Amino acid sequence: MNTKSLSWGLLAATVAIVLGGCTVSSPAPRASSATSTPAAPRPTPSVAAPAGELPLPVSPVGDPVVIASGLAAPWSVLRLPGGGPLSGAALISERDTTLVRELLADGSLRQAGSVPDARPSGEGGLLGLAFLADAAASGGSGWVYAYFTSAADNRIERMPLLGTPGSLALGAPESVLTGIPRAGNHDGGRIAFGPDGLLYATAGDAGNTDNAQDLESLGGKILRMTPTGGVPSGSGAASNPFGTLVYSYGHRNPQGIAWDSTGTLWASEFGQNTWDELNRIEAGGNYGWPVVEGVAGSTADPAFIDPVQQWQTSEASPSGIAIVNDTLFMTGLRGARLWRIDLRTVATTVAENDPSTVTVDEWFVNSYGRLRDVVSGPAGTLWFISNNTDGRGDPTADDDRLYQVEVAP
Repeated sequence: MNTKSLSWGLLAATVAIVLGGCTVSSPAPRASSATSTPAAPRPTPSVAAPAGELPLPVSPVGDPVVIASGLAAPWSVLRLPGGGPLSGAALISERDTTLVRELLADGSLRQAGSVPDARPSGEGGLLGLAFLADAAASGGSGWVYAYFTSAADNRIERMPLLGTPGSLALGAPESVLTGIPRAGNHDGGRIAFGPDGLLYATAGDAGNTDNAQDLESLGGKILRMTPTGGVPSGSGAASNPFGTLVYSYGHRNPQGIAWDSTGTLWASEFGQNTWDELNRIEAGGNYGWPVVEGVAGSTADPAFIDPVQQWQTSEASPSGIAIVNDTLFMTGLRGARLWRIDLRTVATTVAENDPSTVTVDEWFVNSYGRLRDVVSGPAGTLWFISNNTDGRGDPTADDDRLYQVEVAP
């Protein structure tokens, strides 16, 4: 489990996503003295490219446009599957109102439902959303999963998604998982289905650093479970490394997860006073918190896995991540920016244990305030959402907003 000596081969690449023609010149990104790393569009990675073909990394093109406004502390953007009756639909969770809002075609918003057992407090409340298509979902088209803070814990429930775009609604909730430690901060909260069909969840240490190294605790972990909250069965990669819900541990407050075209999982993580992180997640991996923060190299226990990239906490506070064409996009709250990381440069970083070899640049620095989540948008676009109404930002009259920007090689 020692990544200090891991030798990674070059990551397999993906077929370039078909992008609309782009004639607008790209705005210049802000230069970065530090350089960075990757993640993937939910819910599944793109298809591997033929041997010898590498996807061209993509960048924002032109200026973002507002596609929705007037959101209250939005936390998770969930685009529903295309190519079927839900094509074009999207849901957004609001942390403090505990509402799930439906985005309509004209950019307006309506209430699709709420999570009545959610109890907002500090950084807790209604957090991540995920979707699983299932015709047997109590008369709906599938299940909407929600990670939220209750009066007793952090937990995951699922609700059947009823209706059609423009009139979507959430049915009665079913419990998936309870007992994740809760607190006024470090609640984690991102959920997503991986390419293996299993549900992953990021759980913070809930302000108790001992949780992160305690394999009996669900806090300070990335969890992996069946759609109904069970421990995956089977052998080898199909099972979890400890025979429990724990997939990786030694985390402080991870808030972003995504997969690249090889099926590799990446996670963003809040540090304490020094370094925020981007990690390549391995089954059973120990990411060091609270013993180490950021890249420790030879000074740490060799069992700890170093991040692929790190940022000063004053410049980052990373939350949601997404991958398009094996290009990682990561939002920053305190940093008030969007990072773009070229995955092709990661293999060199790992071989040399040197994060400065990862290519990263910064976009929209201080242009839109705190940024909470990012997802792959329709037709060669990227969506990201601001989070200025969460009590730590400086909101304007129309905050918070959902933005769309074109991306192209």
